[in-house]
Amino acid sequence: MVKTALVTGATAGFGASIARSLVAKGYQVVGTGRRLERLNALKKELGDAFVPLQMDLQSKENISEALEELSEAFQRIDVLVNNAGLALGLEKANEVNFDDWETMIMTNVMGLTYLTRQILPGMVERQSGYVINIGSIAGNYPYPGGNVYGATKAFVKQFSLNLRADLAGTHVRVTNLEPGLAGGTEFSKVRFKGDDDKARKIYEKANSLQPEDIARTVVWLLEQPEHMNVNRIEIMPTSQSFGALPVYKED
Repeated sequence: MVKTALVTGATAGFGASIARSLVAKGYQVVGTGRRLERLNALKKELGDAFVPLQMDLQSKENISEALEELSEAFQRIDVLVNNAGLALGLEKANEVNFDDWETMIMTNVMGLTYLTRQILPGMVERQSGYVINIGSIAGNYPYPGGNVYGATKAFVKQFSLNLRADLAGTHVRVTNLEPGLAGGTEFSKVRFKGDDDKARKIYEKANSLQPEDIARTVVWLLEQPEHMNVNRIEIMPTSQSFGALPVYKED
């Protein structure tokens, strides 16, 4: 039987690459996003194995309505890849636009958890399934300006572990995949609100991770035996490492 994967944020970056890789591995893929024209372009590329599904993760009602639109052939979701998410701004907490915080929380936390809640009952009933959450090293390491973005990814990490506790005995697997610096996506362009020059400088000569690296990791996870669960996997480019904790001394 052909398995079905639902990949959020399939309009670009990680999501589009994951969708391509899963179709190449014989999955049928439901790709979600707000930009329907991007999803339709991916449909034209991937054919009948890909179904575009317009979805706004900031709206519970829209998520529910979108899922109801799926044809019977695509309603059984065997793999859920919670990829969609965003960072907005790098301002300090006392200077940030609160609307940016709210948008990140609504997408990275509320949308992810609501969609997961809709998909899980079917997996538990079938005693089979895989939830792969795309977290971030920002959920593990603090940095100036990371404030709420990092907090949302820390939530995703702990949510993933708590899902494992709840789902023990159901054969449903859960992994939190935590990338570091990754180019080839719209992440920094969104964070800097369309400032292409500022976004590009983040990745200059950085030899960063690419969407294909994350897609290969998703495929690798799915290829492991069903008795094996990878709780979390953190990936950085070799160019990225750790710095000493700063100490600021007063005069």
